[in-house]
Amino acid sequence: MVTKNSYKDYEIYAELWVDDQTNTGIFNRCESASDVSTKTCYEFNVWDTRPDPTFGTGAIVDLGKVSPPYPKAGGRWNTLELTLKGAQMEMRINGQLTAKAIDSTHKEGHVALQFGSGIVKFRKVLIREL
Repeated sequence: MVTKNSYKDYEIYAELWVDDQTNTGIFNRCESASDVSTKTCYEFNVWDTRPDPTFGTGAIVDLGKVSPPYPKAGGRWNTLELTLKGAQMEMRINGQLTAKAIDSTHKEGHVALQFGSGIVKFRKVLIREL
C-alpha cells in the first residue's frame, strides 16, 4: 500500500501485529510510488529474525542501528511512531526510542507499508504533517 500524496516533514503512528518470522516495516519518502525499495526510500524496519539484528526490528535500515537489547515485535500488537523532519529521523516501538538517523538523500516522497514475509496486520495508520 502506497500513499497517493507525497510528504516532506511528518509523523506516523501505526499499530501492527506480526508473527515471529515477519519481515515488514514502513518505507518513507519514496521517490516514486511505483518503485519502493531501500534505494529509493528510507526503510523503518520490523524483522525480528533479520540475520544482522543491528538493522532488524527498530532500525532505520543502513542508517540507524538498534543497540542491544534488540526489541522483538512478534506475536503481539505493537505501536510504531516515526518522525521525519528535515534530515532527522527517529523510530519508536511501543514508546521506546529504537533508532535515530540523519540523512538528506530523500527529502520528500510517498509512504508505503511493506510486506516481505510472514503475517502482518496494520491498523490505525495515521500521518500528521509537521
